[in-house]
Amino acid sequence: MTTVVRTERRPLMTRMTEPWPRLMDWFEAMVPGDPAWRNAFTHSMRVEEFSRDGDFVVRAEMPGINPEKDIDITIEDGFLIIDGRREESTQEGTRSEFFYGHFQRTLALPSGVDAGNVKAEYRDGILEICVHMPEKRSEAVHVPVARKTASA
Repeated sequence: MTTVVRTERRPLMTRMTEPWPRLMDWFEAMVPGDPAWRNAFTHSMRVEEFSRDGDFVVRAEMPGINPEKDIDITIEDGFLIIDGRREESTQEGTRSEFFYGHFQRTLALPSGVDAGNVKAEYRDGILEICVHMPEKRSEAVHVPVARKTASA
């Protein structure tokens, strides 16, 4: 039996901010050995989000995908939904820890993004989605408070 020991330790703050991937990393560090058990109940794509040149950018790891037929991107009710599919290719007598089938990720978009101005590109296993955030300056509005008298 081969024991796999992780030597890389990244600070938690540099990892994804969602709790599930962090919990899985913690569990993997606590339980030595082959991490193949993870595919039994997690197959989420890893993503990163940031702002660049007035755009909200999402990058997702999606290796081995045909972007024309295996990726579907939808924006609905303030959420970005990324659907993906990976076709299974099996070989007799081989071992595979790859995940095949359907996977989905739903991400909340920042308020004020322009859902009609979206670009998506797939290169070297990375899907990059740019949603334009128009420069919007909100002005403060003063709201007067009316005094009500108690009525009997």
